[in-house]
Amino acid sequence: MIDAQQTDKPIQLNETERQELRESVRELCESFGNAYWRKLDVPHEYPHEFVDALTKEGYLSVLIPQEYGGKGYGIAEATIILEEIHRAGGHAAACHAQMYTMGALLRHGSPDQKERYLPGIAKGELRLQAFSITEPEAGSNTTGIKTFAEKTEDGYVITGHKNWTSRVLQSDLILVLARTTPLGQVDKKSNGISLFLVDLREVRENQPDSFVVEPVRTMFNYATNKVWYKEMKVPHDCIIGEEGKGFKYVLDGMNAERILLAAETIGDGYFFIDKAVDYANEREVFDRKIGQNQGVQFPIARAYASIKAADLLRYEAAEKFDSGEVCGEEANMAKLLSSEASWEAANVCINTFGGNGFVDEYDVERKFRETRMYQVAPVNNNLILAYLGQHVLGMPRSY
Repeated sequence: MIDAQQTDKPIQLNETERQELRESVRELCESFGNAYWRKLDVPHEYPHEFVDALTKEGYLSVLIPQEYGGKGYGIAEATIILEEIHRAGGHAAACHAQMYTMGALLRHGSPDQKERYLPGIAKGELRLQAFSITEPEAGSNTTGIKTFAEKTEDGYVITGHKNWTSRVLQSDLILVLARTTPLGQVDKKSNGISLFLVDLREVRENQPDSFVVEPVRTMFNYATNKVWYKEMKVPHDCIIGEEGKGFKYVLDGMNAERILLAAETIGDGYFFIDKAVDYANEREVFDRKIGQNQGVQFPIARAYASIKAADLLRYEAAEKFDSGEVCGEEANMAKLLSSEASWEAANVCINTFGGNGFVDEYDVERKFRETRMYQVAPVNNNLILAYLGQHVLGMPRSY
C-alpha cells in the first residue's frame, strides 16, 4: 500500500459538471432498476445488457486519457459513476475492475501496449475485467504466491492456480501476477514477482487446454472463478514494466482501488438509507407511521451520519490522488469507514423493514448480501488497520 505519484494530471470536473455526470448515470441506471437485478440474482447471471450500456456511454473508460479515446477523468469522477450504480440498486462488480486495473497499464505499460489495447478498451471492443492475483494458500499474503512464469526464448510459460479471478469469462484481457524468480533466490520477498497483460483471445484460440476456468458460486451474484494456468505460453512483450517488479505495480494501484470501492459502499449506504426512510414514512403500525418512533428514526439518522462522514473522506482521498499527493492514509480509511457505514445502514434497513426485509421483492436482502463483502474484500479491514497502525501511527509491524 504505497503512495505513487500521478504522472499526468487528469481532467477534473467542476461541481456543476459532476452533478450533470451524476444525473446522466442515474438516468441510465433507471433503465436497469431493482427488478432487473433481482431477476439476475437467483440464477447468478452476468448483467451483459447493463455493462454494454455503460460501455456505450463511455463510463467504463473514463480513466483512459483522451489521446487513447477515453474521457481522461480523475478518480473523483469515476467514483461518482460507481456510487450511482449502487445507489440505484445495482452492483458494479460486473465491471468495476476495468477502472482499477487500468492504472497498471497506464502507469507502467509500454507505449506499444497502450497503443495496442487502450483504444479498443475505450471503444468497448476489448474488455480488461480480470485481475488474477489471489491464490488459495497465500490469501492476503500476496508475496507468498506460487504461480510461476518461466522465461524461455519465445516468452514465458505460466503455471499455477488462482482463485477469486473474477469476470474472466467476460474478459478479453487479463492481468496475471506470477513469480519469475523463486522466493528463495530473492533478497526481499516482494521482489521477483512480475505482472503480465495476457490476451485471452489468443490463449483460448491457440492453447485452450492451458487455461482452465471453474466458476464459483458465492452468496451473491459475483462472477468469480478458480483458474488453472497449465504451462500457458505468453510472449515476452506481455510483461508490464520491468521483470520482477510486478508486486510494486500492484501496490501502486491499491489506493485507486480503495477509493473506487469506497464509492460503491457509499452508494450501498445511500440505497439502504433511501429505502429505510421511504418505508418508515409509509408503513403504519399502531395507527402511526413507524418513522415517528425514535427507535426507528434515530438509528436511520445515525447510519446516515456515518455514510456522510465516509463520503467526505472519499472525496478527500480522491482529490489527493488526482492531484498526485500522498493519499494512502485517506484512501485506506475511506474504504474502512465506508464499508462499516454501509453495513450499519444495511442492518438498520433490515430492522426498519422487519420481516419484509427478508423478502426478495423489497430488494433489501439482496443488497444486504452484497454489501457484506466490502469488510473482507478486496482487502480485509484488519489489513487496513495494520497499515494505519504501522505506516501512519508508527507502531511496530503486526504481520
